[in-house]
Amino acid sequence: MINSIHLWLIGPTIMRLVRARLSHHLVVLTLPIVIVGAAYGQDITPRARVKVGLLQSPPFVMQQQGKYSGMAVDLWEALAAELRAEYTYEEFNDVRQLIDALSTSRIDVAVTNLTITESRAEKIDFTHPWFDSGLRVMVNDHDTAGFWSLLTGLKDSGHLRAYGWLAFILLLGTLVVTIFNRRFDSNYPRRWRDGLAEGFYSVMSIAASGRAPVNKNYFGWLGRIGQGFWLVVGIAVVAYVTSSVTSVMTTLSLANQISGVADLPGRPVGILQGSSAEDVVRELQISPVPFPSMDSMIDALRNGEVDAVVGDTPVLEYYTHTHAGSRLIVVGAIFHTEKYGFGLPLSSPLTRPLSVAVIGAHEDGVIEEIRARHFGDNP
Repeated sequence: MINSIHLWLIGPTIMRLVRARLSHHLVVLTLPIVIVGAAYGQDITPRARVKVGLLQSPPFVMQQQGKYSGMAVDLWEALAAELRAEYTYEEFNDVRQLIDALSTSRIDVAVTNLTITESRAEKIDFTHPWFDSGLRVMVNDHDTAGFWSLLTGLKDSGHLRAYGWLAFILLLGTLVVTIFNRRFDSNYPRRWRDGLAEGFYSVMSIAASGRAPVNKNYFGWLGRIGQGFWLVVGIAVVAYVTSSVTSVMTTLSLANQISGVADLPGRPVGILQGSSAEDVVRELQISPVPFPSMDSMIDALRNGEVDAVVGDTPVLEYYTHTHAGSRLIVVGAIFHTEKYGFGLPLSSPLTRPLSVAVIGAHEDGVIEEIRARHFGDNP
């Protein structure tokens, strides 16, 4: 059955013939169309109104002040102008909704960074690819050994209990030093508050630096031996505290460090619901945590609900570039290459002409011009 889509597809061909100095055959060419259109009761027009489904995914599809933009949108509008297509936009919330709308012919074209996969090709058609991409990992740059993580690590390793005993000994030492100096030093503060403060300072000086603030000797050679003993104790305390904190922080740093996809197994990893990344991470034995939108996924990464997110490289890189203060970084190399194409219903009459237009846009440099507009001059 001939409909307005078919007429739109043959319209540009007729116009090219007319521009090729065959205008004297115009009546002969258009008469069959008029007759066929009248026979089927169709509205005769060289244009067809195409229903375009959009999925926001900066920098491919964005909405600002009620107007859509982005690389995918700019490319579609350039191709639609070449094909003389009129279109309307309808926005969808996630990839699954978009693909379902295509498979049921609710829309005619899907415009976003839609990855071409075998499973999707069983449900919908794709145009010729217009962008090469891949998957990468985004992590929280300051997700390392924080204060509370350090306390937890010290507790789990048993050091926190040892610190408690050290604190008890320091307090006991403060009391002993205070009583001792009040007994043998006539210049020592007589008020208990001041005396305890002086005693605490003396004990902490020994514990922190191995040196007493006052070099008095009340018991001759025995006193000197005792002072030497406490110096050794102070040095040992400092060494123990330093080594234990360093050990725990190193362990936490190694445990939290994610430098690529190889570090993801066993960790909760955020992905966009229905995206190609979901199937890929499952194949890699990684536990995906699906999210309906990029914003919700990023919030989960910031809040520590997931250790990392996996997504399309240009989308993640664009986010980090436009949110420089977020402390989010993209790490590792691309581990799964992908190609983007426009989606269409199976056996859509638009597939071939739109693919031809995409190939032409590649050859004419239109796609490269649009890409440079959104990603800069560097490929």
